Amino acid sequence: MNECRTVRRVLILATDGFEQCELLEPRKALEAAGIETVVASPKQGKIRGWHHHDWGQSVAVDAALGEVEAEDFDGLLLPGGQMNPDALRLEDEVLCLIEEFDAADKPIAAICHGPSLLAEADIVEGRGVTAWPSIRSDLENAGAQVFDEGVLVDGNLITSRDSTDIPALSRALIDALGG
Repeated sequence: MNECRTVRRVLILATDGFEQCELLEPRKALEAAGIETVVASPKQGKIRGWHHHDWGQSVAVDAALGEVEAEDFDGLLLPGGQMNPDALRLEDEVLCLIEEFDAADKPIAAICHGPSLLAEADIVEGRGVTAWPSIRSDLENAGAQVFDEGVLVDGNLITSRDSTDIPALSRALIDALGG
């Protein structure tokens, strides 16, 4: 007998140095909408957030990178911060997961510096995105059409600029998941 999964699930990829509010606030909004979240990381145990100008809260890692597959999730969230995406872009498993979510046309939400992972995974060419100002030229060099908007949805890609855009990003991701 086949079991039908009705609870929507979002994978959150992060490691030490994620921008604290860019993981915690969308996660809270997703869970309030009845969407399960799973934090996966190359690091086990806990990862530490970055809060303004210093280390912030720790978040428990729910799964190792090798334990998650795109087919088990309905969407993907890529928090920003400078350190987090820079470390994750060196992980082949992260890039493969992003490519798999995109190939399956599943929603991918990225905020602040998070869209740099979309460029690294080579999925932005010809697509509209927005991001933190310091990485916009990187996105343009990867072939993206870059805009300065609070949230931009282009197909399955949902991108935003900074922490002030979290409510709009969260709403867009929830809407894309059918919430």
